[in-house]
Amino acid sequence: MSGQEPRTFRSMFISDVHLGSKAAKAEFLIDFLRYHDADIIYLVGDIVDGWRLRRSWHWPQSHNDVVQKLLRKARKGANITYIAGNHDEFARQFQGVHFGGIVVADRAIHETADGKRLLVIHGDQFDTVVHNARWLAYLGDHAYDAAMLVNRVVTRLRQLLGLPYWSFSSWAKVNVKKAVNFIGSFQTMLAEEARRSHVDGVICGHIHHAVIENFGDVQYINTGDWVESCTAVVEHFDGRMEILTWAQVLPEAPDEPFIPLLIEDRVGQAA
Repeated sequence: MSGQEPRTFRSMFISDVHLGSKAAKAEFLIDFLRYHDADIIYLVGDIVDGWRLRRSWHWPQSHNDVVQKLLRKARKGANITYIAGNHDEFARQFQGVHFGGIVVADRAIHETADGKRLLVIHGDQFDTVVHNARWLAYLGDHAYDAAMLVNRVVTRLRQLLGLPYWSFSSWAKVNVKKAVNFIGSFQTMLAEEARRSHVDGVICGHIHHAVIENFGDVQYINTGDWVESCTAVVEHFDGRMEILTWAQVLPEAPDEPFIPLLIEDRVGQAA
């Protein structure tokens, strides 16, 4: 028995899964979706990694299971919006189209239970490298692959030592000065976009750095990712926002509890 009870929220925000990449923690996300549900679900970009898939095909069963899990939630009544990102920019040509109950959009406005209006956008539009120097973005993508390779080696070693999951790449991101400066600049630009859009805040992804912060009168929320930190943002039914981390796979509880037959019972039956 896992001891984990399923939880339901008003809304859920997931981004940067990068299905099609070897770095995707699909098993963790499947487990997270097993124990967490919401009436409204936003997939905030880079759910599928088209850049990786163009280079080499990688689509194991676990990646297909993530897709099927989301489609199943849509069939059960969840309102799901797929916000396109830069790695799945091919989806932007399908804005307004429904696929299996999931609608595709470039951005959306989410209204919380307590009346706040939040801009939901992937955020790559405000990454100057991605937007203005695509070749440099691809070069950076290869460097990121190398960092994720180191991350997988570290993860495997920690598993062998019985230690919990820890992301080397996430640690490096928040400790390297240039990365810290980039994150700060990105957050500021997204907060400004929220002000221009006359909303109370913004929910985005893209930089793989989960956080909930206030920039003056604007709330900035980043959902994180499912290749490094394994995080999602949820909205409680009172409108409160929270970051959840799920860097684990819990054992599934059996459908029926196993009750061993006692020796005394067997003796009694034999008599």
